[in-house]
Amino acid sequence: MSDMRLIVAGAGGRMGRALVRAIADTKGAVLAGALEAPGSELLGKDAGVLAGLPSNGIKLSADLWAMAKEADGILDFTVPAATIANVAIAAERGIVHVVGTTGLSGSDNAVIKSVTNRAVVVQSGNMSLGVNLLAAVVKRVAKALDQSFDIEIVETHHRMKVDAPSGTALMLGQAAASGRGVTLDEHSERGRDGITGARRPGNIGFASLRGGTVAGDHSVTFLGPFERLTLSHQAEDRMLFAHGALKAALWAHGKSPGHYSMADVLGLSDI
Repeated sequence: MSDMRLIVAGAGGRMGRALVRAIADTKGAVLAGALEAPGSELLGKDAGVLAGLPSNGIKLSADLWAMAKEADGILDFTVPAATIANVAIAAERGIVHVVGTTGLSGSDNAVIKSVTNRAVVVQSGNMSLGVNLLAAVVKRVAKALDQSFDIEIVETHHRMKVDAPSGTALMLGQAAASGRGVTLDEHSERGRDGITGARRPGNIGFASLRGGTVAGDHSVTFLGPFERLTLSHQAEDRMLFAHGALKAALWAHGKSPGHYSMADVLGLSDI
C-alpha cells in the first residue's frame, strides 16, 4: 500500500505542529494538507516551518474540501465546532477521520456516529497507547472489586486546557462504569464544594487540577476498607498523542466503514 496522505486539522496549534512533526518521522505517512480556521493569521504559512522543520511546501489553508480531494485521512485535535464541521466533509470525501478532540457534547458525538455507516472514524478521548492500556486495566479491576471500593479519578493538565474533566478522565470513568455494569452519567460525582453529605456508594468521583505546563497526568484510585489501589499514567510530551493518532490512522487505512476506538487499534476491544 502506498504512503497514507494525511491532513492535519488545526495545524497552527501546539498539537497540530506536533502532528506535523510526527508525520515527518513516520514511515508510511506523508503530509497532504494543513487545515486552519478561517481568518487565522497563520493561513498561507508553511506547515513545516511552523512545526520547527524545514519548509515542506504545504501551506495552511481553510479549505478542507479542496485538500481532502488528494488525501486519505485527517487527524483532528481541534475544538468541537471545528470537528463537527470537518465530519461531513471527511465522510463525503471518503477519508479516514481520526478524532482526538475533547469537550464534545452528546449531540456532537451523535453527529460523528451518524456518518460511520459510510465512513471510517477512529475516536478516542486519548490517543496514548499507555492510557488505553490503563483503561483496559481499570475496566478489569472495577469488574473484580465490589461497591465497597469507591472509585476516584484525578487528572492534572496545563493551565491552558479549557474543558474539565478531561476527555481522558471521562474515558477512564467510562471504563470503570463499564466494568461495574452501570452508566457513567448516572453514577458520577463532580465539583464537590460545601456541605455535600456523605459519598454515595457506587459513584465514580472526578477531580480536575490545572496549572503549569503539564501534558496530562491521570490516576484512578480504588479505595476500599483498609486498603487502596492506584493506577496511574503520566504524559511527558504531547508527541505521544501524535504518534498514537498516526498509529490509529495507519491501522484504519482500508478498513470498512465504522466507529472505532483506540481499543480496536490495540486489540483490546474484547476486554
